[in-house]
Amino acid sequence: MTPLLVEHFTSVRRQVLGDAHVDRAQAATTPFTADFQDFIGRYAWGDIWTRPGLDRRTRSAITLAMLATLQHEDELAMHVRAALRNGLTVEEIKEVLLQVAVYAGVPTANRAFRIADQVLSTLDTS
Repeated sequence: MTPLLVEHFTSVRRQVLGDAHVDRAQAATTPFTADFQDFIGRYAWGDIWTRPGLDRRTRSAITLAMLATLQHEDELAMHVRAALRNGLTVEEIKEVLLQVAVYAGVPTANRAFRIADQVLSTLDTS
C-alpha cells in the first residue's frame, strides 16, 4: 500500500474516531498487531468508510446498531463518540438504540443504553 493511501485512510479514521483514539491505537501497535492495524486501515477506513453510497451519519447509525446488537461494549462506546463527531444528535443515538430494543432484544438495548449514557455523561453534548 502506498504511503499516500495510508495517509488518506488514517485521515478518515481520525475524522471519524478522533486524533486521541488513532494516536493511542498507533502507539499501541506492535509487530504482532501491525498487520491487523493495516487490515483495519485498508478495509474499514479505506474501502468502507470512504464509499459514496452512504454518508458518515448513516454509517455511524448502522455501526451503533450492529455493535449494540453484537454486545461489543468497548467498540460501542468508541462509536457513540464517533456518531456525535459524524453529526448524529443525542436524540438520534437514542432512536437507534430503541430500534435495537425491538429487533435485537430489550436486554441488549438495556446494556447499550447504559454504555451510551456513560459516554454521553462525560461529554458536553449541549
